[in-house]
Amino acid sequence: MEDKIMGKYCPYPKIELNNRTWPDNSIDKAPIWCSVDLRDGNQALITPMSLDQKLELYNLLLELGFKHIEVGFPSASKIEFDFLRYIIEHNLIPDDVTVQVLVQAREHLIDKTFEALDGTKRAIVHLYNSTSVAQRKIVFKKSEDEIIKLALDGVDMIKKRASSFNGDIILEYSPESFTGTELEFAARICNAVTHRWGVSQERPVIINLPATVEMATPNIYADQIEWMCANLDNREDILVSTHTHNDRGTAVAATELALLAGADRVEGTLLSNGERTGNVDIITLALNLYTQGIDSKLDFSDVDRVVEVVEKCTAIDTHVRHPYVGELVYTAFSGSHQDAINKGLAHQKSKTDSFWEVPYLPIDPADVGRTYESIIRINSQSGKGGVAYILENNFGYHLPKPMHPEIGRIVQSISDQKGAELTPDEIHDIFRSTYFNQERHTEFIDISIESKTAKDSSVSCTLTYSYNGKVSTTEATGNGPIDACRNALGSKYPHSFVLSSYAEHSYGETSSAKAIAYIQIQDDNLASYYGVGEDTDITIAGIKALFCALNRAF
Repeated sequence: MEDKIMGKYCPYPKIELNNRTWPDNSIDKAPIWCSVDLRDGNQALITPMSLDQKLELYNLLLELGFKHIEVGFPSASKIEFDFLRYIIEHNLIPDDVTVQVLVQAREHLIDKTFEALDGTKRAIVHLYNSTSVAQRKIVFKKSEDEIIKLALDGVDMIKKRASSFNGDIILEYSPESFTGTELEFAARICNAVTHRWGVSQERPVIINLPATVEMATPNIYADQIEWMCANLDNREDILVSTHTHNDRGTAVAATELALLAGADRVEGTLLSNGERTGNVDIITLALNLYTQGIDSKLDFSDVDRVVEVVEKCTAIDTHVRHPYVGELVYTAFSGSHQDAINKGLAHQKSKTDSFWEVPYLPIDPADVGRTYESIIRINSQSGKGGVAYILENNFGYHLPKPMHPEIGRIVQSISDQKGAELTPDEIHDIFRSTYFNQERHTEFIDISIESKTAKDSSVSCTLTYSYNGKVSTTEATGNGPIDACRNALGSKYPHSFVLSSYAEHSYGETSSAKAIAYIQIQDDNLASYYGVGEDTDITIAGIKALFCALNRAF
């Protein structure tokens, strides 16, 4: 491998930026968001979206709260042109939303773009040309001055058509492949563009600085943004915009650091769709802000619906581990994680304040339309707390804490044999078969109980049960029904044991509630076994739990 990289690849050069400020800054408000799903995301699809699909995704973007939406490249294809005409002619652009269109610096393309925009009140015309060293040298074979002339010719053409356009035109300029462009040249061409346009407070310009290809670590991109912010003329009249791609897998980090470095605006897509490894994911960025107590100005309170619409329109599946929205991001398989989440959720419910502090969950799943039902899932790595959580939250069994290790071992053993995750229903079946439907050598048949006098709290019982098929009826007294039953067993039952603990709770709706009882016994070797019983009578439920424990122990 070393032989292959020597001389073929080299580190990205550091940015000479004295006294950089971004490392000490904090993000305290949301940027201006611009969705490029309908253009950049669409052009990256194997099968581009139909008009109906684009319309469905466009409506979703409006619902989510986007105010800048790049609706397409209307000079590039008929469907792009037709979509823009459709939303204009059907009055589908809200007054507070600005549509954006992409165009190259060619006269016939700009003419087609303005034809498509006819009738809209306000639009961003996004002009771009590539400025990187590699593009200038290999693709265009042009000098810096020739590349600047291309950009200025485009500005002149847009400016001319904007002067007679019945609506507001905002210029956006991208030195495409910015991250491969010398900073001095990037500033030179951007300043030439803004001066030619006539930038002012009344005529602001968007300067978009794209990581068309992500070429370096996120801190380098932040340095580039801060350097540009310091070297752009009329900075106060310019919106500095980012447009990061994910070639190195750090588009989210690069964008966040760019915001620290002074960027005002973010272009990206939902779920990171886009060329090659995709654009930055705006959902992740927005919810990252949300977890820091910052209003993102976008509504992701129902992320499942967002995923559903995006997947339907793009035919791209979402990874199960995708931040915030993946199927498994609010689940825990590790036993220690499950236990911590379970305790955290219980703590959250008992608090008087709303501050979120649940281990392993940086965001409340309910805030994005997800539920707690799938937070704990069980496989061979899961622990006792996870099983108890499933049984309590899905099925209403409040297992005593000392019982958790016992049922945890049983479920884990079966999961090991299966070699796969167990569903909540499978866990419930294991619980029922272990404690209610197990093989029995001794069977409870009937019991009658009589209390002593008011001065004597003991009770007497007549117990009928079978042992290995032989029915016996015995009598005994005790300090309660369970103790009396244990004493009644003692005269003929061949195994000795002691009662260790007892717990009970009601189960089900009030009108038809049953009682659930849990009893722990120990044999002569101090081995511990739990039994569970259910009945409409709490006393009978406890006695059934005792017989369950005996059958499991002996």
